This record gives sequence, C-alpha cells and structure tokens, in this order.
Amino acid sequence: MANIGFIGAGGIARAHAFSLNSLKYYYDNAPKVNFISVTSARESSRIEFADKYGFSMAQHLDDFVRNEQLDTVFILGPNKVHFEHLKLAFKMPNVTQIYLEKPVCSTKSEEKLMRSMLEDRHKNVKIQVGFQFLQTAALRQALAFWQAGILGKPIHFDLKYYHGDYLQKTYRDKRQTRLTPAPDGGAMADLGSHGISMIMAFLGEDLRILSATQAGNFDDVPVGSDLFSSLSLFDPKTKAVGTLSASRISSGTGDLVDFELYAELGALRFNSQAPDFFEYFIEDIGQWIKEPVGSHYKPITSFPSGHVPPGWLRSMIHAHYIFLTGEDKKSFNTDLRHGLAVQRIVRETAAHLGTFREATKD
Repeated sequence: MANIGFIGAGGIARAHAFSLNSLKYYYDNAPKVNFISVTSARESSRIEFADKYGFSMAQHLDDFVRNEQLDTVFILGPNKVHFEHLKLAFKMPNVTQIYLEKPVCSTKSEEKLMRSMLEDRHKNVKIQVGFQFLQTAALRQALAFWQAGILGKPIHFDLKYYHGDYLQKTYRDKRQTRLTPAPDGGAMADLGSHGISMIMAFLGEDLRILSATQAGNFDDVPVGSDLFSSLSLFDPKTKAVGTLSASRISSGTGDLVDFELYAELGALRFNSQAPDFFEYFIEDIGQWIKEPVGSHYKPITSFPSGHVPPGWLRSMIHAHYIFLTGEDKKSFNTDLRHGLAVQRIVRETAAHLGTFREATKD
C-alpha cells in the first residue's frame, strides 16, 4: 500500500493521477494506492484537484511536509522548484519513495548538492525520475534486443523529439514558465532530456557534447530559451557519434520521437508515430525486420491485449508499476543518478548554446 501525496496540481499531475488509478486494471499484483494529500501554490487549484481526483486533503506546502501519513511523494511542480521540493520531501520522516519529474534541478550547485544527498541517509529513500518514455513497450523491447549484442558495436545515431505547439502565440502565452532560459527551460530541458535519457540507456551515461546550435526567434521568447536545439554528441567508450535535436516549433510533427541507431552488424529504429513495433536490420540477412510489440509487457502483463497499440499514458502507468513494486527487472533504472547524468548534458547544452549565439550574432 502506498500513501501518496502530490506536490503540484497541473496537467502532468492529472496524468499521474490517471496512471496511478489505472494500475489495478493492468497488473494482478498492483499495490493499493491511497490519495492522501495534494499541495500547490494556489489554494483554489489544489482544492479543485483534490475534489476531482479523490485526494483526502488539499494542504498548504508547510502542512503537507508535516503530514505523517505520507510515505510516497510525487514532485510535479514547475522545473525551477524541483530541487527545493526534493529537499523538503527528504525531510519528511515517513517518506520512503519519491517520484521526481524531470528535470531534476536547474543549476550546477543544485546538481552538486543532489550528488551529496546520494551519499548520506537519503540512499535509503527510493527515487525514480520521470523519464517514463523509456517504458514504452516497444522501446523496452528494443533496449533488451540491443543489450543482447546482436547488432555489435555502435557507430552512429540520430534522435529527434519534435513538437510544433509553440509556433502558436496563444500556446506560448499559457506556458511562460517553460520559456525561461536553459537549462531551467527550453526545448532541450523539456523534450530533449527524454532523448538524452534514451541514448544513455542504449550507450551509457558518459556522453559528451561536441557542439550545439539553436534556431527560432520570437519577440516574446528569451533568446536563451531554445525553441529548437541540436546537439552533436560523442560516446567516449564506444567512439560512437550522433545528433540529438529537440524542437517546440517543428510544424506538423505532433508528438514525434524518431530514433535510429547504426552499428557494425546492423541497425535499429523506433518511431513514436508507429508505437506498437520497433525495427532492426541484420547485415548478414540484408533486410529490415519488424518486431511487433503492441502493449505487451512480457512477462508481467498484456492487458488489454498484446496486439493493442499503446498510448502515451501507457508508458507512465508502467513507470508507476516499476516505482511502486520494483518488479520489472527488465526495465532501465531511471534513478537519481541517471537523472543527474541527463541533467549534466542539459546544463552543458546551455553553455554550448551561449557559445553558438555569440558566434552567430550580428
């Protein structure tokens, strides 16, 4: 049983509430979840959220952190306060599990403090970072296929994570908090961090940035907030190189994740617009092979059916299952160490983009 509290009552909090409520339908051994308390900056928001989604209490943050009923906390507020909320959650005496939405923090000093947290009493607190895209059924299977070594040593890769919504001024106006300069805001922090996490899952966490570029200029967006950015990356262990681009202004893309990984004995690819399979190429065979996955999480569950295409929320439901049970040993561990590895690249991106802007200014 998990006695759950939310810090945050926005759109992502609704998605988490839905996913937690859905666990019992997908998994025979799903733990019981009790929605105890929700807190957010605006009283009206937290009261409405609690009433609508079945939380017993809507509390001010000061009262929330003193709530001894809570053993599980979801940190779902704005990016810039994730670190402060994590520190508060650590001080709560009965909390043993923390789900931390990305990015884990905003500054290098916060990263340093977080690393020190891993070395003291906080190592007894389970932390999972919200890179739930890795729990998409087809990506989960693709990672297992890659780790089997069939394709050999990686050579190069390309990953795109594209949206187009920020082309609309009305959309930008509603999301001013996400338009802060990198690394706190911007496309690479918001979208690209998922891509960084994915590449690290396949290649390791020692990736290096060689260069970065950005594009897209709007009068109402700070120049330091990247609307489109592209990284040139290098893996020192395998010598593989590749590109990662993140965009909020790519027209007509919807929610697009496109990943290609080329190796000495073949290749692998996944596209979120066809989420129920991944493909691989074997050099000796000479053809692409489609591997259907659907919403099958072998051997744990296949509800409602293995051949049913998964939706975006399905990966979040499985991420919650992993968080609360630890039962899927096949899944990639997106703990705080992984979150900090991703954050290092996000932070370094901001510096490289500053160099690019300086080199290209009029």
